[in-house]
Amino acid sequence: MVFKLLTYYHAYDIPDLPGDNVFYSKEMFQIYEATPGYTPILVVAYNGTKPIAKILTVLRKCIRLIPPSFIRRCEIYGTGEYFDDEISSEVIFDKMLEYITDIGIQESFILIFRNLENSLFGYKTFRKNQYFPINWMQVRSSLHKTSDLLDKVSVSRRRQIKKGYANGAYVKEAKSIEEIRAFSQMLKMNYSYNIRKNFPCIEYFEYFDEKAVHSGMGRIFIVIYKDKIIGGSVLVFSKTNAYLLFSGGIKKTYKKLYPGVLAIWEALKFAQKEGYEHLEYMDVGLPFKKHGYRDFVLRFGGQQKSSRRWFRLKWSFLNNFFVRIYT
Repeated sequence: MVFKLLTYYHAYDIPDLPGDNVFYSKEMFQIYEATPGYTPILVVAYNGTKPIAKILTVLRKCIRLIPPSFIRRCEIYGTGEYFDDEISSEVIFDKMLEYITDIGIQESFILIFRNLENSLFGYKTFRKNQYFPINWMQVRSSLHKTSDLLDKVSVSRRRQIKKGYANGAYVKEAKSIEEIRAFSQMLKMNYSYNIRKNFPCIEYFEYFDEKAVHSGMGRIFIVIYKDKIIGGSVLVFSKTNAYLLFSGGIKKTYKKLYPGVLAIWEALKFAQKEGYEHLEYMDVGLPFKKHGYRDFVLRFGGQQKSSRRWFRLKWSFLNNFFVRIYT
């Protein structure tokens, strides 16, 4: 099968394309494009003039405490979106992965395929292109199998939810640019380094509101106490699922208000009310390492499952070392 691959570096060049996966959408491309430190690249496969697949990759600047102290990561959510049932998605992915790897190796230190819907998809193709897998955890809450979410929440979590509301905290959707800026600043100051090593700047949330929230693809919730934002969460919707991109709160000063708990609880309620089947929590960590955030979200009734992430390093000698370890 002969098909061509086209690369888009600017949103204004992207034509109307099929697909309903938010992580490959033009809106998500625009959010990344407007955020300092992020460079989106959309790769589209065409059979003639017909688009048959697309994958959005994101180059992200990272600052580390150990050498190399400044690197660029190339991150891809999932393994692509495919539109032609007559052509094997594995065949298309084989060509796209080779192409993306060539781009990623030139532009970044490490390539990462994460949040895989099917962890077995493309296994041979990843191996052929010298990627190595590391087991990872995914946690999601089922929303369509229960009418009352409180039935799935732990007893201690129910108590915290009730206390938070009783002590004067409340949750609403962020509506103004001032609220979004205050929320992003609060979250940056209180976000755990163990959850996400590099936190996006304020422009990310401003453009998330403009592109995702206004188009119905996402929501930003804020927890308020005495007119001050003390917590919040960011949701994005794709197909039948909701994804919790960020959540947190000021724990020490407002410990008895449980802002982090209320932020997730409101996201869960909203996702169920809108008819989504699951809510997936992002960045819950490695399976063999104790992870406080994973333990935290599991008390909301989430179920964990083992998945994997695929990695490819720029330095061949180091990449080959890990390939041998994880073979």
